[in-house]
Amino acid sequence: MSGFTGRYLALELESAGYAVYGIGSKPLPIPNYHVADLANPEALEVVINAIEPDVVIHLAAIAYVAHGNAKDFYAINLMGTYNLLQALGKAKKPPRSVLLASSANVYGNSTAGVITEETPPAPANDYAVSKLAMEHMARLWMDRLPIQIARPFNYTGVGHSSSFLLPKIVDHFRRGAKEIELGNLEVWRDFSDVRSVVAAYRRLIEIERPGNIVNICSGTSYSLKEIIGMMELISGREINVRVNPAFVRSNEVKQLRGDPTKLKELIGEWQIYPLEDTLKWMLFEPESHPV
Repeated sequence: MSGFTGRYLALELESAGYAVYGIGSKPLPIPNYHVADLANPEALEVVINAIEPDVVIHLAAIAYVAHGNAKDFYAINLMGTYNLLQALGKAKKPPRSVLLASSANVYGNSTAGVITEETPPAPANDYAVSKLAMEHMARLWMDRLPIQIARPFNYTGVGHSSSFLLPKIVDHFRRGAKEIELGNLEVWRDFSDVRSVVAAYRRLIEIERPGNIVNICSGTSYSLKEIIGMMELISGREINVRVNPAFVRSNEVKQLRGDPTKLKELIGEWQIYPLEDTLKWMLFEPESHPV
């Protein structure tokens, strides 16, 4: 509710008529917001019983792959999710739909040209391992809770932290920077717009298909070189790209391109923003994200 994706998800749900409640670890001046740390199962139980949610979408995670402390991935992404599911399992009024956000990073450096939900996971970093471990743990709760698991591929939008790749690139062009330092330019990613992702999340909770694992993706991938070229055309500016060896990770996932077939079969057609439109939005409307 207070994070990048949460703000857009709250807006999407409210627009569809939902009363939205949020849970976070720090006090915030947000309506219908409750403080409960994922590391505190007792506090989670109190809040869950107070809200009595019909639907739960779990987004909270450490998502920055280069985060310095690997233990945090497991403490939050795995055990934090366990504590939440435990609280939901004990709730006086069980939810009718639970959606857990995993990650397409669980596929790692898959040799599959296009990645489907049947592609074997091969996580290549601690973030991805923590998400796959979370998925396996969540399966132990599927006989008690109506859980679906979403595997979003890369996505972005206005308000996304510049510690992530596309916001960093857009920020350099917005500031008129002459040079940008990047890592490996020969990586390909399937990028979606955050507005498309949260719309998909809403539709998934509404179909109520427990046990589902589904990719959230566009089906199109772009290299960093292509994205730089796209930004040069959009902005009318050129930029010098310097490869900094310090930004090249040994466990870099080289290519991620998803197959959205299953998602479309489940939720039907929905608005997918072309990457060029998302980049224009980020460049020209930087203050337009939900507060």
